[in-house]
Amino acid sequence: MPEGPNLIMLKENLSPFKGRRVTAASGYAKNVDPDMLKGNTLKDIKTWGKHLLLVFEDFTLRIHQGLFGSYKVNQPTKRNAALHLQFDDDEVNFSIVKVQVIDQPLDDIYDWSADIMSKKWDERKAIEKMQAKPKLMICDALLDQDIFAGSGNIIKVESLFRARIHPESLCGKIPHEQLKELSKEVIAFSKEFLEYGKTHHLGDRLQAYDREECPRNHVPFHKKDTGKTKRLTYFCDKCQVLYQ
Repeated sequence: MPEGPNLIMLKENLSPFKGRRVTAASGYAKNVDPDMLKGNTLKDIKTWGKHLLLVFEDFTLRIHQGLFGSYKVNQPTKRNAALHLQFDDDEVNFSIVKVQVIDQPLDDIYDWSADIMSKKWDERKAIEKMQAKPKLMICDALLDQDIFAGSGNIIKVESLFRARIHPESLCGKIPHEQLKELSKEVIAFSKEFLEYGKTHHLGDRLQAYDREECPRNHVPFHKKDTGKTKRLTYFCDKCQVLYQ
């Protein structure tokens, strides 16, 4: 599933369409009438967490890629797209995505301070939210989009390893300074993710995710589906402290 940095890259790839008028639209997405898009100008492109937001004059299209979603610019799809947008001779096709029409102001719906890729990200609020859920495992907190919007399994694994926190630690038992360090690692790694993801060299920066051995202690990583989310996690018992 795409994570916050992937959405920023998607936004940048779609930026040539900003300010242009939709000349044709189609697709099988249930919540969108293609006729409402024709003749409308794409005013802006925003992201929040894992949501792509295509902003028009009177409404916004929210696109969520999920596990299998994809998009193509100026390339036809093999099958009918969930959403096809034509801009004169250019086009973008979204496949296997969920699309929803939003007719409310985005500021009324989204907490931008929770978005790890936003300039409005607020570390203090994230720590307060974690401390308000003392029995929540930190591996689940890092996938909670109300706390870390845009964080996914890669960011979770890497941030916990770099902050030396065991994924099954409880939020209420982790010292405040460690929660602060973890929050900083989330943002720092997300920036690395974006930088190296653009050049397809993200794998060179990964220390724990999809790795066999801990680079600090040279022992095999544990691989386990952790927390209520049951997402595969790589961790080291020697250098990642379990707070319980």
